[in-house]
Amino acid sequence: MKLSVSIVNYSVCDELERCLLSVQQAMQGIDGEVFVVDNASTDNSCAMVSDKFPWVKLIANKENVGFAAANNQAIRQATGEYILLLNPDTTVCPDTFSTCVSFMDEHPDCGGLGVKMYDANGNFLPESKRGVPTPFVAFCKMSGLYKLFPKSNTFNHYYLGGLSENEMSEIEILAGAYMFLRKSILDEIGLLDERYFLYGEDIDISYRILLQGYKNYYLPTTRITHVKGVSTQKNKKASITAFYNAMEIFVDTHLNLNYGNSKCVCRFKTFCSRMYVWFVKKSIHFCLFLALINNKKDE
Repeated sequence: MKLSVSIVNYSVCDELERCLLSVQQAMQGIDGEVFVVDNASTDNSCAMVSDKFPWVKLIANKENVGFAAANNQAIRQATGEYILLLNPDTTVCPDTFSTCVSFMDEHPDCGGLGVKMYDANGNFLPESKRGVPTPFVAFCKMSGLYKLFPKSNTFNHYYLGGLSENEMSEIEILAGAYMFLRKSILDEIGLLDERYFLYGEDIDISYRILLQGYKNYYLPTTRITHVKGVSTQKNKKASITAFYNAMEIFVDTHLNLNYGNSKCVCRFKTFCSRMYVWFVKKSIHFCLFLALINNKKDE
């Protein structure tokens, strides 16, 4: 089998139906399968899938296990050469899957692939292409400095500002809304880290692909529409907290292991590493505090 598609759903029945209709069209001519993993939706999602899309392999969880864990449920059952993790609030073009399959077939060094994404109003989404959120990159993003230098690779590395949205290129981080992955590489590096409940798993898996020596690519020759944050808008405080918790997990997992360019002696180097991580984590906590205050003002 060529392609296995995994869609994790939580109470966005209407968006899921539109997504599956587009997926059904894009799967034409492709030997593939589609999973919907429902995280205990409170709406009519499961009944809708069973009634209107009986060819979909539905996994109905009794509780919300999170995005990473739910995707892993589908990946463990998947038999495709490629795995697509797709958000339910997206719609794909008829050629999207075939274009991505062809690209992956022609680029054996490609571990993960992302495509051009637009919002519901037709605006390009900059998260279609991203860089690793090192502390400096994250600072430029959270401080808004990247907006002053939108085309800068230095100050807008988070969105790879120096890379045109129409240019095919290697990138560092894939967007969680559409991650086209090579199954054999997941067998090497492991599945999604289930400590990430809602956010961050895309950064983590993309980074682990790079650490294994493979490449991630941005492909602008096909596109999807992503209506961002439909389910998370229902509980913004929880989603904000989940985002910053995910950033802390990433720091604990990767910065501790990859802080290695210092010429300090071993003991002092260990001290520097701990202080560095402590500072980054405190910065994350401070940003979480500000975000929750801003959200409270908006309520």
